[in-house]
Amino acid sequence: MWRIWLLFDPRRALVMLFTFLFGLAIVIHFILLSTDRFNWLDGPRKAPVKTGEITLPYTPPVMPS
Repeated sequence: MWRIWLLFDPRRALVMLFTFLFGLAIVIHFILLSTDRFNWLDGPRKAPVKTGEITLPYTPPVMPS
């Protein structure tokens, strides 16, 4: 295993690894923020409440005779 580090510079390899992992973490967090279930900033979006109209029974006005 030690011979692999003769091919790669350890500092450069670790900086590249940490940069990749940080970028991956940012992408995963933005994907989670774009979903409805896992958005911890806005909370779940609620469906708009449908309000029904109340229809009262209509009685025509009585015509005087």
